[in-house]
Amino acid sequence: MSGNGLVRLSKLLSLMLRHEPSKFGLTLDAEGYASLDEVLGALRSQVPDASVADIVAVVETIEPDKRRFSILGDDIRANYGHSLTERIQHEPAMPPAILIHGTTESAAVRILVEGLAPMRRQYVHLTVDAVLAAKVGGRRGAPVLLEVDTRAANAAGVVFYRANENFWLADSVPAAFLRRR
Repeated sequence: MSGNGLVRLSKLLSLMLRHEPSKFGLTLDAEGYASLDEVLGALRSQVPDASVADIVAVVETIEPDKRRFSILGDDIRANYGHSLTERIQHEPAMPPAILIHGTTESAAVRILVEGLAPMRRQYVHLTVDAVLAAKVGGRRGAPVLLEVDTRAANAAGVVFYRANENFWLADSVPAAFLRRR
């Protein structure tokens, strides 16, 4: 499948695994996983020539720095951003000393007073990669990078979760542990 076809497939997988699994006849388990075979069957209703190799190519090549999907054995899930009522569980982990959150200037002003909240997501998204944080923060204007003092936050009870090699998650982060980079 071509690059444009894989991007289309990635968007369809996001819809299926993040937002509307029931629309496609999929049932996600408590961790957000669905059977690869079931996902492939659902994909073929929209993209008849889709294959497991195409799904793997999406996971490995479409925005690989974000690692939007995970395959575990015969199952696949979206890693984050779910609009499902059931929260995807992640194991608590000790993060690096500093994590970064990319946002906009107007949001940064509010965040530095109120702290980071997940808004319409299940978790707050953080990264160690400043370039990636700037890319995320720059989607709606000039990016602003905020640093999280994870050691102090963790000592105060903030729990961090490792989503993948680039992203870390938290339920929320109080403003006391944030500063403009």
